[in-house]
Amino acid sequence: MKINVRKLALAGMMTAAGVSLSAFSIPVGASKCFPVQHLLNVLSGVFLGPGYALGFAFSTALIRNLLGTGSLLAFPGSMAGAFLGAVLYRCTRKLWTVFAGEIIGTGIVGGMLCYPVALLFMGNRQAALFTYIVPFLISTVGGCILAAVLLGALYRSGTFQYLKSILEEQSSMGKERSL
Repeated sequence: MKINVRKLALAGMMTAAGVSLSAFSIPVGASKCFPVQHLLNVLSGVFLGPGYALGFAFSTALIRNLLGTGSLLAFPGSMAGAFLGAVLYRCTRKLWTVFAGEIIGTGIVGGMLCYPVALLFMGNRQAALFTYIVPFLISTVGGCILAAVLLGALYRSGTFQYLKSILEEQSSMGKERSL
């Protein structure tokens, strides 16, 4: 795998934004809802691709846990949504698919993956397989709405295509050199 330095730098900046904005959470049921993470998951899916999106989500969850601003539930929730959204967007190049991937990945898949984490690592005996789905869906839908507003503004201003071209430029230069 070739490393795209621009994508790596953007993933680092998104991780920094996710960590620094982690103070803005909304308690819903048994979890803390963090819509900024879902906004960033969508952006990472569109601009970075599956590998970098997964790495960004993992890094953000790890740092937030080390700083005490996140919980172990951030790992399965954010990672599943970022990865699935990025994969669907890469396959279709349609924005609605990154939103669908984020909502299904975080809200349903990530919510269900939280059950063993809560039970085995957090000692939560009241948790069930579907305990985290509703709070995660609330959080991810809120983040997706924020992402849709931001991406709409980027698209209308022409910044969306400009950012995509800059991030892909290094990849095409690397392919030319390796030929």
